[in-house]
Amino acid sequence: PSENCYCFSGQSQEISPSQPLIVVAGDDVVLPCQLEPPVDAVQMTIEWGKPDLNPGFVFARHNGQELQTDQNTAYKGRVSLSINKLKHGDVSLKLSKVKVSDSGRYRCYIPQQSKEYFVELLVGASSQPGVNLAGLDEASSGVMLDCKSAGWYPEPEVIWMDSEGNLLSAGPTETLRGPDDLYTVSSRVTVEKRHNNNFTCRVQQRNTNQTRETHIYVPGRRKTFNLINKIPLSCVVAVTFNVIFCLIFVLAVAIFMWKNSELIMYLIYLYIHFMSKSVKLCYFELNAC
Repeated sequence: PSENCYCFSGQSQEISPSQPLIVVAGDDVVLPCQLEPPVDAVQMTIEWGKPDLNPGFVFARHNGQELQTDQNTAYKGRVSLSINKLKHGDVSLKLSKVKVSDSGRYRCYIPQQSKEYFVELLVGASSQPGVNLAGLDEASSGVMLDCKSAGWYPEPEVIWMDSEGNLLSAGPTETLRGPDDLYTVSSRVTVEKRHNNNFTCRVQQRNTNQTRETHIYVPGRRKTFNLINKIPLSCVVAVTFNVIFCLIFVLAVAIFMWKNSELIMYLIYLYIHFMSKSVKLCYFELNAC
């Protein structure tokens, strides 16, 4: 073919690997392509393409020179061949800093041999999930936990487990796909108070063998939520009285400061004494919850 024509014409033999090549986003990867028999390919025409692209050429080499005409701009500066390996028939393509959008089927074509090799690339992306307490489920008296994780590819699944590794029944996973093709998943589960309140949210993608998980400890409901749902009456009275007493104390200081310093000291003593008593009472009431 001419310098500017990369044609996939004529009869060719198709060779495809059985398993896709899996790599994590941001890494470098080598797309394998080996001539058989291993002849010197330095002066051969070598064409790497991706059929779903337009233009579809990822890399092209002709008469010992790399050609950038019609090369897809997404691959400029990220693809290369090894001259030393070309001498031994290894026309594998190195792709640097892979992106999720690089996933797909690649075609290595050698016109002189009428052979084409196909490589399937799967680029995975993942992130650590975040877990937080969402509140109380009044219907079941359980605790609701939320789990969310963004930046995944391909689409992952979310599972919940207790401290013994048992799967928990959760609501349906909400999935959003962004303009960058990355997935955001979120899930909610309601858990009951147990002897060991350790729970795990695991986000996983089986095809790329990516797994991220976050653990959370949920204190007993009585210790965690009674402060919200049931504050002892003695504490309410103590706090209210202290606010009123404080206002009276400030007013007394303003009026009597210049008249009677002993009275001021006595008021301070009464205030400190009452505060210590009320705090102790409130503390015992809370522990009794």
